[in-house]
Amino acid sequence: MPHPFKIPVSVLVVIYTPSLDVLLIRRTEPDPQASAFWQSVTGSKDALDEPFALTAAREVLEETGIDCYPHSALGDQLQDWQLENVYAIYLRWLHRYAPGVVFNTERLFGLQVPAGTPVRLDPREHTHYQWLPYQEAAHACFSPSNAEACALLPRFANAGAQP
Repeated sequence: MPHPFKIPVSVLVVIYTPSLDVLLIRRTEPDPQASAFWQSVTGSKDALDEPFALTAAREVLEETGIDCYPHSALGDQLQDWQLENVYAIYLRWLHRYAPGVVFNTERLFGLQVPAGTPVRLDPREHTHYQWLPYQEAAHACFSPSNAEACALLPRFANAGAQP
């Protein structure tokens, strides 16, 4: 059975502590530049009608083991920043999308967690994690949209969680 194409609509979730340290995770890539692939949690919708907040909660749980579904202790900490980026999909990943799809729309979220929150990576997707001050995290991200999201963190962290 053929593998379904990825939906070109995704989320990016900046996970951070009250002191604005940002969680970055390193992608598993069979590439000598893999050490450069630090990022926040990202992932595509599973269905076009999947709400962005559910996509964000699912991806956070899958990639870090942190539960921020509405029923969880962190459920009220997931913040929809109401910002979207549209960017060209990197050539190396175009094969994951339907023919002719070249752009992805990415919705930005923030998730405040207590300092010391345990992180459990999925070794099929990520090999390491680190917590960095938001400015350092912005410089470490390989994706320009991810770097910008980290740099914007103080603006949204001070606004507090949204319902």
